[in-house]
Amino acid sequence: MSQDQTYTISDLSREFGITPRAIRFYEDEGLLAPTRVGRNRVYSKRDRTLLRLILRGKRLGLSLAEIGELLGMYDGVRNSAPQLRRFLNVLAERRAAIEQQKEDIIAVLAEIDLLEGQCRDLLADAGEQTG
Repeated sequence: MSQDQTYTISDLSREFGITPRAIRFYEDEGLLAPTRVGRNRVYSKRDRTLLRLILRGKRLGLSLAEIGELLGMYDGVRNSAPQLRRFLNVLAERRAAIEQQKEDIIAVLAEIDLLEGQCRDLLADAGEQTG
């Protein structure tokens, strides 16, 4: 692929398994800025990379504001120490949130186990079989 490779909204939509509407939403939020030829959007290799980073950020559960901040770093010097430190901070915050969710899920599952056991005991006491 050459540096001049371009993509249509349909190309990117198909490649990343998202709707054209989602791509337009990221444009509206200022995360993507394709060029236009007439009424058509023309996406560059850079736009494609930005879209990949946006989707990765969404998978990590980052907010659009956090994704925008990280994408802003993409325009500057790549892999500089301040960028990497900020990214590590964002990842640490996300990890902490997910760890808390994990603990919450474990607690809820334990509560479900307890309640299921109590229900089964009550049914057994009543002479009914459980499934």
